[in-house]
Amino acid sequence: MNPVLFSINGLEVYSYGFFIALGITLSFFFFKRESKLDYGQVSDMFLYIIVAAFVGAKVLFYLEDLPKYISHPSLIFSSPGQGFVFYGSFLFVLATLWWWFRRQGLPFRGMMDLIGIGGALVLGFGKLGCFMAGCCHGSICDPAFGIVFSNPQSMAEPLGQTLYPVQLYDALLVFSIVGFLLWYKKRRAFAGQLFLIFGMAYSFGRCITELYRGDESRGFLFGGLLSHSQFIGLLVISVSLYFWRKWRRV
Repeated sequence: MNPVLFSINGLEVYSYGFFIALGITLSFFFFKRESKLDYGQVSDMFLYIIVAAFVGAKVLFYLEDLPKYISHPSLIFSSPGQGFVFYGSFLFVLATLWWWFRRQGLPFRGMMDLIGIGGALVLGFGKLGCFMAGCCHGSICDPAFGIVFSNPQSMAEPLGQTLYPVQLYDALLVFSIVGFLLWYKKRRAFAGQLFLIFGMAYSFGRCITELYRGDESRGFLFGGLLSHSQFIGLLVISVSLYFWRKWRRV
């Protein structure tokens, strides 16, 4: 739609960055209120999260087409603000938080329930940013079911043709999960359950919305049977089911 949200005295504010910042801000204050931690601790944690999310998203993006970046390493630094994969952020942030919570002497599972909701907020607003920027776009479809991206700055391909608004599908999925988790928060059966629900629900929904994605450069596995995101999503569901059975007994 509009990759540049607005301009102030020649300074352009990009839609993607704006929506990510909005999601992070809302997540910060949600986590601060629910966790009862002080501002210093939450700020420290979010700094680690932001760095891990950026690094993880870029690493997995490069791994999706590793031969290309090995042959042309200069491409790694050609567009630092573009090319991110959510599951890379998810995995790197998960490992970072496990380390940080142990370092702070905080209960990992209970804190991760709050992270599940806060992280989903960031992801949901990030998907709105993707829609505005044109990235993570859908495939060509019937005009009755899609949206035309025409802004020359948009990352959608091809411009001028009707594409499935997959970014909005994902945003609706994520915000629906957030709503359910907020309702279910006081009803959870065991610590860590909310985070596992988020991981499984998003992964399942993502496996479906991937069927309508049009940015095929992200790569596929098993002769095109599964995209990288679908494969990782199935792994997340499998691991989450394992911990669901393990944690509910504790």
